[in-house]
Amino acid sequence: MTAGPEHPGAGPAPAAPHPPGPPPGDLAARQAELVAALVTGAPVPPGFDERLVGIARTALLRKRAGDVARHWPLLAAGLGADWPATFAGFAATRPTRGSLRDGWDLARDLHAAGRLTGPARDELAAREATWHYRGADAPRPRRLPALRRGDGTVVIQFAGRVHTLTLPGTAARPGR
Repeated sequence: MTAGPEHPGAGPAPAAPHPPGPPPGDLAARQAELVAALVTGAPVPPGFDERLVGIARTALLRKRAGDVARHWPLLAAGLGADWPATFAGFAATRPTRGSLRDGWDLARDLHAAGRLTGPARDELAAREATWHYRGADAPRPRRLPALRRGDGTVVIQFAGRVHTLTLPGTAARPGR
């Protein structure tokens, strides 16, 4: 007599059911793909709803725009109704480096493109005179005197004190 299964006819035990959703993989790698899709515009990883990821991405960009506007109020005010779209266009493929640095980078980009408005240009000049920022590292306070020109202003930083002087004939200029 041969030994058989305890329950003849039952066959082998069924395999554990595969959970619904994406195939199993390295969780950390999948999370990194999702974060990249949310903050840098990378493709949405398989198993996620592209529409919902897009909604979350838009909400994150709006939140970042609000944070940057708190650090750069004249920059945001100068762009007015164009602020959300301008910031979203700038930040769509860039992960955040902090609100101060994101706004600083955007202000420099707009200044280089000739799109920085009067008060925002003054705000950038004040930051440049007060802080040392090369774009790679975190800003740090300037130790040496600095002089920067805004739009109708000159910003002077000496011994940690910042003075803004309005140039003659610029106070009543439109757009200021």
